Amino acid sequence: MQSEENGIIIIDKPAGTTSAKVVARLKKITGALKAGHTGTLDPLATGVMVCCINRATRLARFFLAGDKKYKAVLYLGKETDTQDATGKTTAVCDSIELTSQRIREVFKEFEGSMAQAPPVFSSLKHKGVPLYKLARQGKPIQKPPRQILIHYLKISDIDIPKIHFEVSCSSGTYIRTLCADIGKRLGCGGHLKSLRRIESCGFSINQACDLQEVEMLSTSGMLSERIISMANAVIGMAGYISDTNLSEKIIAGRKITAKDLENMPFIEKKSSAFKNFIKIIGKENNLLAVLENTGETEQYDYCCVFPKNLL
Repeated sequence: MQSEENGIIIIDKPAGTTSAKVVARLKKITGALKAGHTGTLDPLATGVMVCCINRATRLARFFLAGDKKYKAVLYLGKETDTQDATGKTTAVCDSIELTSQRIREVFKEFEGSMAQAPPVFSSLKHKGVPLYKLARQGKPIQKPPRQILIHYLKISDIDIPKIHFEVSCSSGTYIRTLCADIGKRLGCGGHLKSLRRIESCGFSINQACDLQEVEMLSTSGMLSERIISMANAVIGMAGYISDTNLSEKIIAGRKITAKDLENMPFIEKKSSAFKNFIKIIGKENNLLAVLENTGETEQYDYCCVFPKNLL
């Protein structure tokens, strides 16, 4: 049965499967015509996957650049070709003589803005081919380093060779590369032992449900209780509650300017992540459109419009 539900559902991804397979399973369980995720997790990893269902897939672009938080385990003394526990061992250090103070000092060095080289085993593409496929064929491609931001690194436990820590970082940060780089800096090498995403784009693990729960809720007709509406999904985006005149303008695709919004009830802005965007909400809290103003003129450009919500 096809589902007409539109919104965001937070999935707690299990280990040992790809993000694409999780989305395929979600689509099958819910009967959604469309489904997608807003940030890949490696098969090794678990935790928060922000998944968009049906018309909400058009909002995916607004979640791609969101910050992430993870709980991870760095395993010292062994390097792998994939930089995590799934890869082949490439180097071993038999003697690890590090003080807690030294480990904490090195972790501190990795906070802030820096350039990070993406791993050769990744889903990034080279001439349309995923890097991990080329690497498995013995043709590794190293992409240029990219700027990332590590907001903080918090060590929760040191039990050599394992170091448990939490990290808050910008989108595009590879935690396995971070682990490999810290291992090298410590002089003994290392790799990512385990990884759990606990927050993504403002959505937390406390909001997540696993696929078994999704199936149970779908079967009992209660899935809507776990779906976040499109209007509420774009956390922190400024918004206006539309009246009939504004809705008619949007339906007709006419130009919208700041003057059109002067007398509209305003939804307080909470995040700078969407500083150029506004959402237009109907009186029943249904998302009508997302508009963008670059600041060059008073006119707003249409990013996405949801005609069925306007009728």
